[in-house]
Amino acid sequence: MPRKTDSPIRVHTISLGCPKNRVDTERLLGALGRGMTPADGAADADLVLVNTCGFIRPAVEESVNTILEAINDAAETAETTGRKPLLAVAGCLVSRYGADLRAELPEVDLWLATDEIETWPGRAARALAGRALAIPAPGGDMPRRVSTAPAYAYLKISEGCSHNCRFCTIPSIRGPHLSWPVKFLAAEAGQLAAEVPEIVVVGQDATAYGSDLDNGDDLKKLLTHLASIPALRWLRLMYLYPAGLTEDLLAFLRDLGSPLLPYFDIPLQHAHPDVLASMGRPFARDPRRVVDRVRAFFPQAALRTTFIVGYPGETDAHFAELLRFVEETRFHHLGVFPYWPEEGTPAAEMDGQVPDEVKLARRDALMELQASISADILSNYVGETLPVLIEAPSDEWPGLYTGRAWFQAPEVDGITYVSAPPDTDLTPGAIVDVEIDRADTYDLSGLV
Repeated sequence: MPRKTDSPIRVHTISLGCPKNRVDTERLLGALGRGMTPADGAADADLVLVNTCGFIRPAVEESVNTILEAINDAAETAETTGRKPLLAVAGCLVSRYGADLRAELPEVDLWLATDEIETWPGRAARALAGRALAIPAPGGDMPRRVSTAPAYAYLKISEGCSHNCRFCTIPSIRGPHLSWPVKFLAAEAGQLAAEVPEIVVVGQDATAYGSDLDNGDDLKKLLTHLASIPALRWLRLMYLYPAGLTEDLLAFLRDLGSPLLPYFDIPLQHAHPDVLASMGRPFARDPRRVVDRVRAFFPQAALRTTFIVGYPGETDAHFAELLRFVEETRFHHLGVFPYWPEEGTPAAEMDGQVPDEVKLARRDALMELQASISADILSNYVGETLPVLIEAPSDEWPGLYTGRAWFQAPEVDGITYVSAPPDTDLTPGAIVDVEIDRADTYDLSGLV
């Protein structure tokens, strides 16, 4: 049965991949106006939006499977209620394989590619209006509909990437680096800080922010604005390109102080100069230099990085050097990805492709090493009192909450479990002092 057009538009969103995708989804929902309300699934929705990832093969497979599930859910809803939700598919997978997807999946009503992101709200609004669903005109000053509240929100400061790493599909999917103006970002950050205590800055290369602008906007100017927001408690930077972490920038970050956290997410990708040079990384020398440089300015820094194992031509000796580097550097957090030969990238055509079983064995060996390092680092916090940002009550038992210490980024790092007395009600979004009494491989536990 058709719904009345004066009731709120119900939207079910599925945002896959990186936080930058999540921001795109939240900005779209905000731009659609105030006549929106979340739906738990297709059966309750007028609009089902799947925002896809198409970066590497596993992400492509996950995105395709999610679209197929959404198609089935929409069909079941139509069969049982007589009302089929509008099905929109957006994001990187559409930009990478749009023509093939449109031919293979006619059940999808609306395809939204990343190179036309500014048109998403208008196209979605028109499609909904075409179903006799009345929604406000898109645009205006409607803030993002934050889906990560009440603890944190992401601030995407740029689109695309202008580097030419030989393994990466991002430039072909998202285009060259494009910075959002400081004025826009400062306004959005002010809205976010009214809802959450932590803002996490993301971009494909955050250190390149402003390099494409000629109005004086740069990363220093942006961070100065963000750090001056009165309500903001924590400011975290992600995706800091190694070559962009100059002494000048590090000195600025050191002097900026609170609310900036001494947390550095630096995607190094490898440690051997031969592999780095083959990858086409701009910082193709010894990565120890950037690590030492960061620690010279921030001795207490928490470092996170990612590595690719099994890149074409990677030998046992190259991998052994990577293991030594990780053992010596002692990252707080580390992610490891087996190399995937992505269609359209130069690396996919290189000689010396590494067998999958070798890639997976190397990934497991590196993660085993990192597990021992992580457990050792976390053990040093036992007995300390740390500020912890409360995220949510835990389902395990009353009085238990999940949260994060300053060196734990949302979604990618470990968490801190917080036990509170029975008469204590911890509010999600609050930052409380926690006495750490236990450390596991990746997580901490403590008492209020």
